[in-house]
Amino acid sequence: MTTHSMPNDEIFRKLLSGDSLDFLKDALARTLAEIMEVEIARLTGAELHEKSAERQTSRNGYRERRFDTRLGSIELLIPKLRKGSYFPGFLEPRKRSERALLAVIQEAYIQGVSTRKVEDLLLTLGVENCSKSEVSRVCQALDEEVAAFRERPLESSYPYLWLDATYLKVREDGRVVSRAVVVAYGVNSDGFREVLGLEVGLSESESFWTEFLRSLVRRGLRGVELVISDDHKGLVAALTRTLEGASWQRCYVHFLRNVNARVPKARAGMVIELMRTIFAQPDEASARAQLRFVAEKLATQEPEVANMLLEAEPDLLAHYAFPAAHRKQLRSTN
Repeated sequence: MTTHSMPNDEIFRKLLSGDSLDFLKDALARTLAEIMEVEIARLTGAELHEKSAERQTSRNGYRERRFDTRLGSIELLIPKLRKGSYFPGFLEPRKRSERALLAVIQEAYIQGVSTRKVEDLLLTLGVENCSKSEVSRVCQALDEEVAAFRERPLESSYPYLWLDATYLKVREDGRVVSRAVVVAYGVNSDGFREVLGLEVGLSESESFWTEFLRSLVRRGLRGVELVISDDHKGLVAALTRTLEGASWQRCYVHFLRNVNARVPKARAGMVIELMRTIFAQPDEASARAQLRFVAEKLATQEPEVANMLLEAEPDLLAHYAFPAAHRKQLRSTN
């Protein structure tokens, strides 16, 4: 085996000189190299350049790796194998700490912290030589994970599908702009809820919703019996094109917000509480009777709201066709 030992007189000369820190770094580097030689010899079944009948594989050069220590950074040459892989045992604890550091960087990225600010944060934590370009490279792994999640096959059937959207500020080409973020989540045949899809677009147009839903179908979305969403016209039109045979439940929370915007503040509380009684009914027949009673009661002072209620009746009460235990979750996207 190749030795990296140093004569005693040279060791003492180094210690007595002013470059003891460099000497300690060199000594540590030599020690780590010896450790790797021992580990790689055990894996290959032979020492360096040794001919042995017990050899299991052979070396295949080295790869460089920077190892940051309290003595400073050390450039390691880690042996590679033609078959299998090797990672130094003394780096395993380091590997765990690196994963924790990567998690901090990625979490900051998710929260919208700029790469420059992440670099400054790492400096305050004592982590040097991690530029904003390296931060960006680390965060690319997140993009890959998100892409894999968004494109994964949908292998179950999803009887219930919720669709919702919001608008977020995003940075594009140095400008901050508003973009629509749409999300689909469903309950699979085993009763577990999953996020099925996520997409960002210019707006909630019919074409955007149509392509989003078609992408879910291409990935395997099937078995949808009820879709729950607000009454966005583009979304509702897209549903009729892509999910034929599925019923549509208009989100009652969004409906109540629409009503609230059309009623004087002095009467809004009373009107909303009156409408809530519709959705507290035990069965579809009772709910329909209560809806008509509420519409009749509001017809004199709030004719617009009464008409809205009657027109939306089949869509607001679609969830009553499904098991009673599920209805509370099916009547709203909230």
